[in-house]
Amino acid sequence: MTNKLWFQAGIGIILTLVIIRLFIEVQGIFDPLFIIAGTIFVPLLLGGVLFYLTRPLLYFLEKRGLPKWASILSILLAIILVFWIFYAMIGPAVTDQVNTLVDKSPEIVEEVEGYVQYVLDQRSRLPDSVQEQIDGMTSSIGDWAANIGSVLLSFIMGLVSGIISLILVPFFLIYLLIDHKKFVPFVSGFFSGERKSWVIKTLQDIDKTLRAYIQGQLFVSFLVGLMLLIGYWIIGLEYALLLALIGMVTNVIPFLGPYIAVTPAIIIALVTDPVQAIWVAVIMLVAQQIESNLITPNVMGNALDVHPLTVITLILAAGSIAGLWGIILAIPVYAVVKSVAKNIYARRRDISKTATKDV
Repeated sequence: MTNKLWFQAGIGIILTLVIIRLFIEVQGIFDPLFIIAGTIFVPLLLGGVLFYLTRPLLYFLEKRGLPKWASILSILLAIILVFWIFYAMIGPAVTDQVNTLVDKSPEIVEEVEGYVQYVLDQRSRLPDSVQEQIDGMTSSIGDWAANIGSVLLSFIMGLVSGIISLILVPFFLIYLLIDHKKFVPFVSGFFSGERKSWVIKTLQDIDKTLRAYIQGQLFVSFLVGLMLLIGYWIIGLEYALLLALIGMVTNVIPFLGPYIAVTPAIIIALVTDPVQAIWVAVIMLVAQQIESNLITPNVMGNALDVHPLTVITLILAAGSIAGLWGIILAIPVYAVVKSVAKNIYARRRDISKTATKDV
């Protein structure tokens, strides 16, 4: 019985739960490690994203005979140049739109309050459950407004922390570019024979999955932002460039990104012309249909192969456990785990075939 897969899987699950329980009991011991991990998490994540974006350029330059240090220096200069060109092209326009939006924010707030007040006036005609939801939202908004000072302080502290994290990003990127080829030999060095080959293949599959997701997702987000910009320009929506940038950034959040992006666009459209809000929703719907049915399948292919229902379930669960970061990282983490599971299954199948032949 001990050789049965179901028995081994059951023992593994029980041991995992026991380890998690023990970890929860003594988690205070690991608080310093959590603090360190939280400090380096964001710069390491951003450095990893830049690594997967720039690694093809590193290989290209090295094949042309450039030393590694010259290739890495060229990559850093190229990143600075790209950001400078990007800022020079759209920075002034975005700044003007942000300033205009700030100047008109009292008018926008007044218009939104008018719509909210209209809904509140109609509460008596709504079902009791809907009235309770509206009262809860109103109370939450009031609490948020009462604590606006602490909210602003938290925002400033988060901004300072983000700036410090950005300073660390280039250092992580440089070390990843220098030593990334040493990782697989280091890990596989603890194994030998067929197990070593299996570990190497698993790590290569994980690398392929992360590369496909990061490069593909960022390219898809760029195309979605471009489509939104064209659509907003066609209907004459105010702050089109700013809203398209918001759509491009939030598109990295699976499933929820489009809804987050369309909310400020619809609010601004409602203030200008309620009919324009309908066109904003249509533009977002068309852009998402093109992205999900045409762009993503051709850009990412079957590298992830995650069912939409699985995506929704993962996002809801990860959001409840880890908040925004959980939502952003749920799909790539799941894809990595799935890749590892596939390799484990293939390994066990090969072992079973070999044992059957020996018998």
